[in-house]
Amino acid sequence: MSFSPALLFYRAATTLVGPFAGLWLNARARSGKEDEDRIGERFGRYTQARPGGTLVWLHAASVGESGVAMSLIEALAARDPSLSFVISTGTRTSADLVAKRAAPRTTHIYAPLDTAACVRRFLAHWRPELGVFVESEIWPNLILAAEKQGVKLALVNARMSVKTLRQWENWPAAGKRLVKAFSFISAADGRTARALKRLRGEEISARGNLKLAAPAPSIDINARASMLAQIGARPIWLAASTHDGEDEIVLAAHERLRENFPNALLILVPRHPERGADIARLAGGAPRRALRQPIADAQVYIADTLGELGLFYDLAPTALVAGSLLPHLKGHNPIEPAKLGAAILTGPHVESFQDLFDALFAAGGAASVDTPSSIAAAITVLWRDDASRTEQLDSARRVAAQGADAFTHTLTSLSALLPPQPRAPRAVHASA
Repeated sequence: MSFSPALLFYRAATTLVGPFAGLWLNARARSGKEDEDRIGERFGRYTQARPGGTLVWLHAASVGESGVAMSLIEALAARDPSLSFVISTGTRTSADLVAKRAAPRTTHIYAPLDTAACVRRFLAHWRPELGVFVESEIWPNLILAAEKQGVKLALVNARMSVKTLRQWENWPAAGKRLVKAFSFISAADGRTARALKRLRGEEISARGNLKLAAPAPSIDINARASMLAQIGARPIWLAASTHDGEDEIVLAAHERLRENFPNALLILVPRHPERGADIARLAGGAPRRALRQPIADAQVYIADTLGELGLFYDLAPTALVAGSLLPHLKGHNPIEPAKLGAAILTGPHVESFQDLFDALFAAGGAASVDTPSSIAAAITVLWRDDASRTEQLDSARRVAAQGADAFTHTLTSLSALLPPQPRAPRAVHASA
């Protein structure tokens, strides 16, 4: 199938800018956004060897998508222990998450730049039998080159914003060409499924968001016991995955709460742990978990570590899922607090998870807040009214219990794309 004009232009543009990519990556490395020791992976150069046998490659943008990818890896490996996996991601935080959770026979790499040369080296080295793109990471050169090489491709849990879908509709020939490269597509929501159906010309599975099926994060029981000993009987709440500009709102809300609850504790978890020092200064020198500083009688505790958000959702009776208080933000996944027993609050800007929040709102499993006063008021109600908090938690858990069917359907569809395993030779018995 021939390229569309837009795809031809894209390929030419990426070829032209490719020689300058090193300057960009080095600048990102200086700011801590790239791993300087692994920049070669961005160019398709690897120190890791390809494992033998069937290799499944999963591509995920960041932390949320990586969680889905790791769940799929664990389930596929349980079905067939002979499989090996490579997972490519684009951020250092996702790399750290994969390093903590990676299943056996799983190799993490940074995603190659989407230029013809980088993609060619990537495919020549890893030679995957199956490529699984999670959610919305659509890289034209990577997809089309993999298809040309004969890699079976799947797009799972596809979830695209209104802006992204509008861009696809503005370039229908390019969109149609790319979605046709996938042997299997599943959508996380009806909006994405309808848009992909228009491009692909056939029904798209939209059984539910795979993040609903993800298991609750594991909790370090020793860390939990240590935290509980430090917190004692103080009322606590959690501000989870805050972004720059949200911390001030959260801290102002906490000041209002302390008017009625003087010993209240706010646990603040920044989305990007490297912001911990700045937030601690903003909070008047609050102790930081990254420095192993004790809570003592602090009003605010900065949990600036990676991979421990589940611990704090488990500890806090109420959690604000941040990344949602400012218009340029798109929200974060509310399923972890639902599964770990934290009553859910969110800001109004949740476009990236609109379907999940709509289901939670309709069921009474979450509440929307937008100002320091509304945050403080909602937390006060949940702290004082155990029956209301329990009812909200039960509603959220029922929503979170959905998604098992979507996960099973996706797993079965991916397994069907794998090459058949060779049968063991029959034993030959000599005649008597």
